[in-house]
Amino acid sequence: MSSVASRLRAAGCVFAEEEAGMILDAAARTGEPGDGMVERRCAGEPLEHVVGWAAFGGLRIAVGPGVFVPRRRTEFLLEQALRVGRDAGVVVDLCCGAGPLVTALAVRLPRAELHAADIDPAQTAYARRNLALFADRASVHEGDLYDALPSALRGRVELLVANAPYVPRDALATLPAEARDHEPVRSLDGGSDGLSVQRRVARGASEWLAPGAHLLVETSARQAPLTRGAFAGAGFDAWVVECEEREASVVVARRRGGV
Repeated sequence: MSSVASRLRAAGCVFAEEEAGMILDAAARTGEPGDGMVERRCAGEPLEHVVGWAAFGGLRIAVGPGVFVPRRRTEFLLEQALRVGRDAGVVVDLCCGAGPLVTALAVRLPRAELHAADIDPAQTAYARRNLALFADRASVHEGDLYDALPSALRGRVELLVANAPYVPRDALATLPAEARDHEPVRSLDGGSDGLSVQRRVARGASEWLAPGAHLLVETSARQAPLTRGAFAGAGFDAWVVECEEREASVVVARRRGGV
């Protein structure tokens, strides 16, 4: 293990010993040559892609090359969704990626009907894999935002989460190389000001949400007032919640009507 850690440290991996243990464990589990996995990591591939999983909400979420890696800050979105939607019967995760949010919600909401959607087939394949244990009440759909959802969900969704891309296009080049070079650009690119996808989520939400239902999106602290404004402009009561420790910002929107 010490030689693996030394190679990783020389390549700039700050937590070399921890990463070495994870890589060796993954090699033993999968039968993939450990040396090749170390080479991939030293070349800059995300550790999560190399070992095949990412930690999220106390779970191991399967991920792989070409898939967006869930961030720790997004656990704040999960927490806020559970705070306002603990009793939700129908849950939707738009821009689901590999499905970390919807999988964590499936574990915590054992009676909910869940739907996840993403435009990227490589990511929906992982979402189906992560939701396999919940196939009796969780479905994954492929398509562009609400176009992917079954029409029978219109007006029935009680909790909707969307970790939609929100990086301004001009800022993509400033992202860490692991994200810039190895994650799908559609999971990152939020258009000229970072809000283009969020605005589309806001504009289409009323048709799908039940009265009084909640919709939550992750954003940045700088963009949060604009994101909140987009949902307020679409007819929602909307507010911002933040977690300084995780540098996380979430806009919570509530459809008017209901109790």
